[in-house]
Amino acid sequence: MSGASRVDWNTASQVARRFSGGYPLAGTYHERKFELQAPDLVQRASELVSADTDLELSGAPVVGVISRNDWIDTNVKSFGALLEPLEAKLGESEGFGSALAAKVVGAELGAVLGFMSRRVLGQYELVLPTGDNDRGDTVLFVGANIMSMERQFEFRPSSFRFWVALHECAHRAQFTGVPWMREYFLSLVKELVDSSKPEKGRLQRVASQLRTAVETGTDPLGDAGLVGLLASPEQRDVLDQVQALMSLLEGHGHVVMDRIGEREITDVGRMSSVLRARRKDPKSAAFMKLIGIEMKMKQYENGAAFIKQVERDASWDALSMAWESPEALPTLAEIDDASLWLDRMAG
Repeated sequence: MSGASRVDWNTASQVARRFSGGYPLAGTYHERKFELQAPDLVQRASELVSADTDLELSGAPVVGVISRNDWIDTNVKSFGALLEPLEAKLGESEGFGSALAAKVVGAELGAVLGFMSRRVLGQYELVLPTGDNDRGDTVLFVGANIMSMERQFEFRPSSFRFWVALHECAHRAQFTGVPWMREYFLSLVKELVDSSKPEKGRLQRVASQLRTAVETGTDPLGDAGLVGLLASPEQRDVLDQVQALMSLLEGHGHVVMDRIGEREITDVGRMSSVLRARRKDPKSAAFMKLIGIEMKMKQYENGAAFIKQVERDASWDALSMAWESPEALPTLAEIDDASLWLDRMAG
């Protein structure tokens, strides 16, 4: 950790590893066999996703089967690179931060990463830069989590792994097949960073929002958790754009994996229902809501509903209009009602 850092990344990594837990088959020949199968699964998934979406998946990604701790390390590195401009910006404010505060923030982030490391099945790594470009265009599988679900629910490994590969290849199609997508996403991140600054009266503002929520009987956290509650009005506008984009991408990825899965995998219906139930697990619901993961779960649902409404009211090919430019992307209101987006695009 540098002297100016506002997050103790070593603490984040250490805390995350305490939460990540172990899995008996991790590091065994079962995982090694998965590693040998994974490139063929991704190649097959890539061909089918490209044909279904008309998005070109050029070249071949690096494919890896990684441990929970590897996933933590990858994301600590990514977040560190992504948040470096924000840390530098906030570090300019006199008296902002301290070694203790950096450790607290690191511990909080580590707890979130440790929790997620036990749930993430796969990850497409291109959007978040790591600084040394060691991940680049990469499809990752978290071996322990996938093998655990296969054994718990008696999924056929070849089918479940291929299904996960479809989802990650759908995301790869979005970020490599749509030329402007990566830069647009990173521009939203930059806009969030640029609008981040110590806010006078933030606690009073949040307290006022909480009182209003109590008086009106609404949820003070909303879908975005603490991030949304603490965000400034300027940041909320950008967060809405991020949420609309991610709803489209997650919904599109989910629909694509299920569409292809229904043709190629016999028990995809059961796998899909298990994952839906897993997202709504009441044992982790409160924590997921607090840290904003509930928003991601709604992105799957709302985005998928948007995609299906566009296909029903227009056609599957009509979705290609969303990839024309950033201005063609649906807003949050249009995600909730695809007819608004279709009317705008028709005009």
